[in-house]
Amino acid sequence: MSRNREIRRKTKETEINLRLDLDGSGRYSGSTEIPFFDHMLNLFATHGFFDLHIEAKGDIAVDFHHTVEDIGICLGDGFKEAIGEVKGLQRYGMAIIPMDETLVSVALDLSMRPYLAYNPGLKRKKIGVFDLDLIEEFFRAFVNHGGITLHINTMYGRNSHHIIEAIFKGVGKALDMASSLDRRTTGVISTKGKL
Repeated sequence: MSRNREIRRKTKETEINLRLDLDGSGRYSGSTEIPFFDHMLNLFATHGFFDLHIEAKGDIAVDFHHTVEDIGICLGDGFKEAIGEVKGLQRYGMAIIPMDETLVSVALDLSMRPYLAYNPGLKRKKIGVFDLDLIEEFFRAFVNHGGITLHINTMYGRNSHHIIEAIFKGVGKALDMASSLDRRTTGVISTKGKL
């Protein structure tokens, strides 16, 4: 069963080409033209064991917002298409990730019911030129297009860079768990028999 997808999105503000392989080895390649965001997506792919290639061009001279949000849209579409009907999957995933003084909790459900609870507890608004409010916009676009319920909570931490790193690692690990095949089930893990 092939669990890889290619997603293309072109608007007046951005052009995104994304390739995703859920059963990869954790390789990230390409460029979003936003170095800090590339660093976070690399962590996401590495810790989720996804192969992820992104080529993005956007109106970053205006703001990073459109590029970051549209990548979230494409990544959500890619996951939803690659996962398919959620048959035979673990469905749920969770991770508690330490990053030095920081501890972050991530829990998710491939429920096809999008919801984001985002409580990062950030102490800063920016890292370099990157507006940290965009992380929430990225994950909101991702869950809305991926049909994912996602809860992100920083249990404690002081360094905003460490918090964001732990979040991306945690979401990658939780998605790897949730999208893993479970030999004990051939259908969907649900008492309804479907999502």
